[in-house]
Amino acid sequence: MTDRTENGAGVEQRLRESEVRLRLLTEASSDVLYRMSPDWGEMKELDGGGFLPSTASSKPNRSWLLAYIPETDRAAVTGAIDEAIRLKKTFDLEHRVVRADGTVGWTLSRAVPLLNPAGEIVEWFGAASDISARRDAEAALRKSEAQFRQLNATLEQQVEERTAERDRMWETSPDLLVVVDLEGVFHRVNPAWTALLGYAPDELVGHHVNEFVVPDDHRKTVGAYETAAAGYQLRLENRYRHKDGAIRTISWVAAPAGTVTYATGRDITVEREMESRLHDEQDFARLALSAVGGVGVWTYDVASDCFFCDAAIAALYALDAERGAVGLPREEFLANVHPQDRISLQKTMSGGLQRLGELELEYRLVHPDGSIRWVLSRGHTYFDESGVPVRRTGVGVDMTGQRQLEDQLRQAQKMEAVGQLTGGLAHDFNNLLTGMMGNLELLQMRLERGKLDDVERFIHAAQGAGRRAASLTQRLLAFSRRQTLDPKPTDVNRLIAGVEDLLSRAVGATADIEVVGAAGLWPAMIDATQLESAILNLCINARDAMPGGGRITIETANTWLDDHAARARDLPSGDYLSICVSDTGTGMAPETIERAFEPFYTTKPIGQGTGLGLSMIYGFARQSGGQVSIQSEQGQGATICIYLPRYAGDALPSEEDSAVAIAAVASGETILVVDDEATIRHLIDEVLDEQGYTVIGAADGAAGIKVLQSGARIELLITDVGLPNGMNGRQVADAARSLRPDLKVLFITGYAENVAVGNGHLEPGMELLTKPFTMQGLAAKVAEMMRAGGDVTAQGSSSRS
Repeated sequence: MTDRTENGAGVEQRLRESEVRLRLLTEASSDVLYRMSPDWGEMKELDGGGFLPSTASSKPNRSWLLAYIPETDRAAVTGAIDEAIRLKKTFDLEHRVVRADGTVGWTLSRAVPLLNPAGEIVEWFGAASDISARRDAEAALRKSEAQFRQLNATLEQQVEERTAERDRMWETSPDLLVVVDLEGVFHRVNPAWTALLGYAPDELVGHHVNEFVVPDDHRKTVGAYETAAAGYQLRLENRYRHKDGAIRTISWVAAPAGTVTYATGRDITVEREMESRLHDEQDFARLALSAVGGVGVWTYDVASDCFFCDAAIAALYALDAERGAVGLPREEFLANVHPQDRISLQKTMSGGLQRLGELELEYRLVHPDGSIRWVLSRGHTYFDESGVPVRRTGVGVDMTGQRQLEDQLRQAQKMEAVGQLTGGLAHDFNNLLTGMMGNLELLQMRLERGKLDDVERFIHAAQGAGRRAASLTQRLLAFSRRQTLDPKPTDVNRLIAGVEDLLSRAVGATADIEVVGAAGLWPAMIDATQLESAILNLCINARDAMPGGGRITIETANTWLDDHAARARDLPSGDYLSICVSDTGTGMAPETIERAFEPFYTTKPIGQGTGLGLSMIYGFARQSGGQVSIQSEQGQGATICIYLPRYAGDALPSEEDSAVAIAAVASGETILVVDDEATIRHLIDEVLDEQGYTVIGAADGAAGIKVLQSGARIELLITDVGLPNGMNGRQVADAARSLRPDLKVLFITGYAENVAVGNGHLEPGMELLTKPFTMQGLAAKVAEMMRAGGDVTAQGSSSRS
């Protein structure tokens, strides 16, 4: 008896201990734990587990339980419960649930029936786990996979387009394109070889270049390919025999790529023949005499304010010879001076009468038939015994022919630069395309294998190559002066102060930067971002010219350029501000200064410089109405100055100059996007949809106008400038504003179409975004425009004129 009592007590003790352990486990669990009646009509016990309130004492029924399930999921939960009861099987279902704090999450509910020996359900034991985080992760993964698929499709399309463009360039280029191995044997040639030298491709492929080069140039050609084999960029001029026996001079720019070299050749026979003639002394003298043409004599009488001239001057100035002999009033004598030259001529004449010495001035004349003649006028002032000027006598020389020869020579030099540009561009873009295509190919392979853990590395690498290609394109456009600028009145001193920390980090610890800003510096009408980039390029070049360290000085000044100083810089006379960057480095040789602004010309080793920095700065300055000058001596450092025209108004305050960096979430505004490129339309649609906007797409201007005529509410029009089918983006915007005068317009443009949108002078409510742009930049610009200004009168019925 005692034993049974002790055994019973031990059992009870163990039961109590088990019950305590079960209760502790229940309280510690983050899940909802419950017991239900056989028909789920009554809940016997419930522990909220942290995301449903505990109601163990209330014993709620099924209706109470379903109240915690969103209405959209109740039918599925009820059906699953009924099926589990009917089949006496485990209830197992993922569904949404309303948490204790009122938020909606996901739960995994699982309940097991307890059966008696007769197979009847006694009660249910269940648990519900919060799986919201897992479901969110799965949704994010699905979205990420969809984005990867879209990105892969977009990148594949871009690769196909670039490949097609490369093939079209190969077939249609007027220049010689060739793939040749490092021994000098042709592997592939383009159709231009047949047009320029008469050889069919099968007559060249497999043959050595020297079979077609004149013997005197064999050694030079072989030496050039030895240079390419060593990994250096190749620049070469040599002479080829045309199939008919004629000799043609070809200028080559090439770059090695593994075991082959890609080269671009341009026919410069005419330019070299012209230079040869100009360097021939006797022929040059004949050309100079021909260029000068007539020389005439004139006299200006101070007392009568009249000019007297001979027949040669009368013909040059398009005047009546008989009247010129007896005297013409000054205004009549100078009536045909070009309007742009008249003020400086009058100023020089008046000032020159008050001092001794020779007068020399070159200006243009406009003949009645509209033709332009250049005249060089030299004269000397004569004074009476009291020092009062009485007359000026001089000669006029017709310089028109010489100017034309100079223009021809400049054109020849420009064509040479374009030839170098083509080869350098092919080399750099081939490198960038290899980076993009290779990473995209590896990305595609990873996606096909379902390996997503490391794909971001390939995406970032391809994006990096794309950004470098975009930067190269912007530099090329700057050199050609066809980039899209956004000029605004700018305080240059404030701009430099704003980037001083960036400049210091860029040049590193080996170089000290000193900024000397002129007090009262005039503002300039410029693209501030492009000027920042130009100053940064100049500072980096200065750092590279000081391998042992040194000092970089950035100095600003107000400058007045008179006729002589302006002519030396190829600028009109007037007010300018200058930004000069000086260094204490190695300096530049005269031949380096001569070629400094040529595209792809660089003194740095291969791979350490593109040769586009100074050409980009030059293009930006010229496009802004200014100029760049270089002063340097070897071993004495260098000073490079950018001259920019003075702006007569005030600079914008800094708060108006700041860019909006973060796009606000939209509140249902509607945006019309007009672009003939479907890929760009879809990208814009995706990014703006993410920001909460409603986007309507149109493939051309006519389709966009139909949308505007429909009366649909539109807050913003985004249109590409270069649209097909005869209606460009500016025309679409003008038509849109005739229907809706207050409609905001965002132009997106590739390069030179900024002429079509007003050369940077846009109407209020119009903005410009230059391709290539980032999706974040687009969203920020749209948000900025949506926040700017007042409400847009967008309803078609109320805003049509």
